[in-house]
Amino acid sequence: MELIDQHTKDIMEGCKVRALDAGLRFEPETLEYIVTNRDLLELTPKLMIPTLYDYWVHDVEVLKEKGRYELYPSNPYETVINTRPAISYYNDNNPDWMNVMIFYHVLAHIDFFQNNLYFRHTWDYDFTGQALSDKRMIAKLRSEKGRWVDYVIEFARSIDNLLGYHAELSRLNHPPLKKTPARMLDYYFDVFLQSIKKVNISEYVKEIERYNESIRTHKQLGEKTFFAEVFRKYPEFDAIFKKSLEEKSKHNLDLIQYLLEHSEFLNKEDNRWMKSVIEVVRKTSLFFQPQIRTKIMNEGWASYWHEKLFLKDDRIKGHEVDFARTHAAVTSMPRVGLNPYALGMRLFYYIEEIADKGKYSIKFRRIQDVAERKRFDEKTAQGQKFVFDLRENLCDFMFVNTFVDQDFVDHYKLFVAGKRLNQDRGVWEYYIKSRKADDYRQMLLDILYHPPHIEIVPEKDENATLHLVHHFEGKPLVKEFIANTMMGIEYLCGRPVQLETSEVVTTSKTRPVSVPLPGVSMPLTEERKEREVKWQRVLYTMKNRKLSKEQL
Repeated sequence: MELIDQHTKDIMEGCKVRALDAGLRFEPETLEYIVTNRDLLELTPKLMIPTLYDYWVHDVEVLKEKGRYELYPSNPYETVINTRPAISYYNDNNPDWMNVMIFYHVLAHIDFFQNNLYFRHTWDYDFTGQALSDKRMIAKLRSEKGRWVDYVIEFARSIDNLLGYHAELSRLNHPPLKKTPARMLDYYFDVFLQSIKKVNISEYVKEIERYNESIRTHKQLGEKTFFAEVFRKYPEFDAIFKKSLEEKSKHNLDLIQYLLEHSEFLNKEDNRWMKSVIEVVRKTSLFFQPQIRTKIMNEGWASYWHEKLFLKDDRIKGHEVDFARTHAAVTSMPRVGLNPYALGMRLFYYIEEIADKGKYSIKFRRIQDVAERKRFDEKTAQGQKFVFDLRENLCDFMFVNTFVDQDFVDHYKLFVAGKRLNQDRGVWEYYIKSRKADDYRQMLLDILYHPPHIEIVPEKDENATLHLVHHFEGKPLVKEFIANTMMGIEYLCGRPVQLETSEVVTTSKTRPVSVPLPGVSMPLTEERKEREVKWQRVLYTMKNRKLSKEQL
């Protein structure tokens, strides 16, 4: 692995100038390395962070990828990571015209990393430097504690998807709660009058009018005058409001944080070293959370810009056909399955078009006539600004849920594919199951990353047992992982663990049936129609490394 040569670096710097002129925003310092495909096999299990801590699973993944590479060699174009400065990796055999395209793609990724608010917690430090420090710390502990370090990493990684990711973003993007007039006003009208005093509608309207009259009469002192009357009428209001601020200011702990703070086992003198290892696992997982939540947007944004900027670049003359072939391979829309590059890029183009025409408005949405909807164009020229705003504020869920509508599905002729068995030929057939936007959108949402919502309920703790409640959202936990995961939690917690969740107890859903076919040595399974599924709350208990289950 080595830095790119000066000629290639000049190409990158030229791409930066053009990208900045087009409106992208990123820090000017970047590092670009030349790597071989086999180097990438070593880096991939470590999520392309060369300084990430060592762990036996990484070695297993390297061996697996080497075996796969021997059978199916591949030649990736680039990889970029969200560090300070941003680091990207390239093959040593890329021609100059391809580097122009790839550099634009990488710069759009960097723009996304450094401006999308879901990456807010990654902006203030260099993760590679922090990872190197953590790696050295874990290596030192491993030399002292031996395999116990790997046990702790194993147990911590089994629950590192149950992080307070959104709580972390909320803490960074919102100032701490303070006793301000605005907060006091919101609490008075939204909570105190409605939920605590439960005043009738006429009295509530009178209070609103009294507030408005106070502002009109006393101007800047209007709010102060209004609340002086509130304190006289409800002397308990100030104390109730202060208590509400204290309750809201309490930080909701995720499972790993809860164990770090409340586990008597981890807080013993001989076991405190474990807390450092667990914190490294948590911090690493937290760093990569936004990438898995913005895959479609991130890749779509990069593809959208590498096409726009590449086609305007005079350095690609004579390679237009080469670009078209490479670009089509990256951004072609499959008929079955999902290509995040293709879907994200088309969504950005579609959104830019509807914003330019003013179609993202109530006026347009009220139009029912198909021909009139096609002709609608208010020429707002706001499309580019609109997509930049989306790049800053959305994640994949909001992006897909908001903008995958019927017009988008119809425009690109998208559909949900079904799978059925042709018993005459003994082959699987794919067919068009639905062209409805609701079905296509739901298919995409089902694919998105969505970790289980598991809450700690301290008030339910009985006999020194950690009680966890899985808020069921239609997807059950994977049964094969429950026993080992709960065993790890019990070890880190130092006391028994209970998990309340939902499982299928009775179902009328027909399972796949083996159908022997003439001339086919192995029976194939046939996809059948889904029917109603019934769920039952169950309680798992892990005590002394033994798992039991009971229905609730």
